[in-house]
Formats: sequence, C-alpha cells, structure tokens
Amino acid sequence: MEISKRNFNLVHIFFRPEYNYFKYHPMSEISEWMVQLAKHYPDIVTIVDYGKTYEFRTISMLKIGVDTGAKKKAIWMDCGIHAREWIAPAFCQYFASQILQTYKTDPKIGELITNMDFYITPVLNMDGYIYSWKDNTTRLWRKNRSPGPAGCNCSGTDLNRNFNANWGTIGVSFDCCRDVFCGIAPESEPEAQAVTYFVGTRKEDFLCFLTIHSYGQLLLVPYGHPNFTADNYKELMDVGKGAAEAMKKVHGKIYKVGTSPDILYPNSGSSRDWARFQEIPFSYTFELRDDGHYGFELPEDQIQPTCEEAYSGALHIITYAHNRVFNGAGPSTLPTFWTVLVVVGVTWIM
Repeated sequence: MEISKRNFNLVHIFFRPEYNYFKYHPMSEISEWMVQLAKHYPDIVTIVDYGKTYEFRTISMLKIGVDTGAKKKAIWMDCGIHAREWIAPAFCQYFASQILQTYKTDPKIGELITNMDFYITPVLNMDGYIYSWKDNTTRLWRKNRSPGPAGCNCSGTDLNRNFNANWGTIGVSFDCCRDVFCGIAPESEPEAQAVTYFVGTRKEDFLCFLTIHSYGQLLLVPYGHPNFTADNYKELMDVGKGAAEAMKKVHGKIYKVGTSPDILYPNSGSSRDWARFQEIPFSYTFELRDDGHYGFELPEDQIQPTCEEAYSGALHIITYAHNRVFNGAGPSTLPTFWTVLVVVGVTWIM
C-alpha cells in the first residue's frame, strides 16, 4: 500500500528518535541537544550561559524547574570537568532527560522541580572535551586547554585542582606538564571562575553540589585534605551510603563511600571541597564505572546501566536534601530506579 506524503510525515514526527542517550556525543551534538530540550520543554527548561572557556566557548547549563515566582532552593550538577571522562557528560544528559520525562507522572519528581531548580552543566571543560575527540592521541586528555606558565611548553590545568579549597597543598603538582597541575593560583582558570561566581553569589540557595567524574565506582565526600573533616561528616556518610545502596539495587554494582584520602588518595583544590567550604550542605563527587578494566574508555554498551544506577544514587541524595528542608526530615521512601522507554537502545523524548 502506498503511503502518502502526509502520512509519512506524521509517522516521521511521532516515531523519529530525538536523541540516543546510550552513545557518546561530541560537543556540537550536546549543544544542539540542549537547544532542542529547551524547545521541547519551554515552560520548565532554559539555557543559562554563565562563563567562557579559555578558548572563548560559552559555558552553558540547563536550568530545570517550575517557575513559581518565588526564590527557590537549588541543586547543582556538573559533568565533564575532566575531558577524558566521557561517561560523565552522558550521565548529565540522561539525568536531565529522565526528570523531564517523569515530572508529570511521578509526584515526587514533580515536587522536586516545583520546590527546587536544577542547574545542570553537561560539559564544564568544553575545550578539553572537544580536544579529547580530536584523535586517538588526545582521547585521554584530562585538563583544560589554557597555556602553561612562562617557560613551560605544556598546556592545560587540572580544573579539579584549581578551586580555592586548600589549593596547592596536597595531591597536586606545580609542574605544568603533569595531569594534576593545579594552575598558577587558585581559580586562575576561567572555567573554575565561572562556577565559583555563579554558585558563590547564590550559595545560600544550593542544597546539593554534585560533580560527576569517572572512574572507580566511588562516592566521595569532603574533604580531600586529610587534616580537614566536614562538620556534617556523619550525615554526609549516612546519605552517601544510602545512595550507594540504592545504586547497588539497580545492577548490583558496589560503590564505596568516603573521603578521598580514605578510599582514593588525598587531594586539594577540588570543586567538591570548595562547595562544602561555601556551606552548601551536601557536596559529593561521583566516580562512575568502572573499577579499572576499561578505565576512562568505558564501552558504550555500559552507558545505560551506568546512568541508571547513578540516577538512582543522585536522586537519593537530592531527595534527602529536599525532604530535610521541605519536610523536616530525610525521606521515608526513596526512589531507586525509573523505567525509561527504550527502543533499540534509543530513548525518545516525550
């Protein structure tokens, strides 16, 4: 039977996959995805430009939330601060898509985006991320792309060693050729400046600061310096362990919880520690899959399960922080996993 052009167009409109969340995307596709998401959900999604990279690219994030006309509490999530950790931007995209697909049908998600705004940066280190896509020799690039100090022939600063939180004291290098080069001064890098200005000027609004990395299957709490302990350390650990348990229930993967010195290595100048120093109560670093077999080159067939388990863990923390403020206590029933519509590995925007 012949299909008319009109009918073909209707089929195309209703069955065209909008975005494949289970493959890695270059920066150009992620940027276009952000634009399309804002068009699909104009009432609750806006794109906020809040800085420039060293190479003058605009750093943008999604603001997701119901406009209530009142000042709201907020959740921060950034991905891709380290260029080679491709699973992190994949997760930020997945997380945004899931809360948008479920907020009308899941009362808890609806409550979250009504009471709070979500600020989600899919790729913070845009210059480095684009460079990591250049060819096989650049795939494992970590830092941003700013030039080294005078007399140094190497480029890039580790943005997660550049924040003003015990900067330059431990777990860093002042050799500009090293992966953990912390920069010439705290917040010397424009990407770090963008975060600290945006978050720092409204820090009283933020309940959570979640920064997404890989790899290691870890959930890190402040602080990276062994001589410092967060004043709410026990609560951070309890909530983190609850998140790890929620993640384990999804696909059985175990995530360790603790400070970086306890379960990874000591470090200073991280955005996680900076956020806690700003008195944002719940600050965590997610180190996503895997445990070292694939490392930073996690295969695409692991994107979906990784995102599903991390989504459950992130929602545990976010829901706890929300309920602590709006309900006066932690959640009695926490979400663990939301089913998404997947057709041949493609998630459809509803």
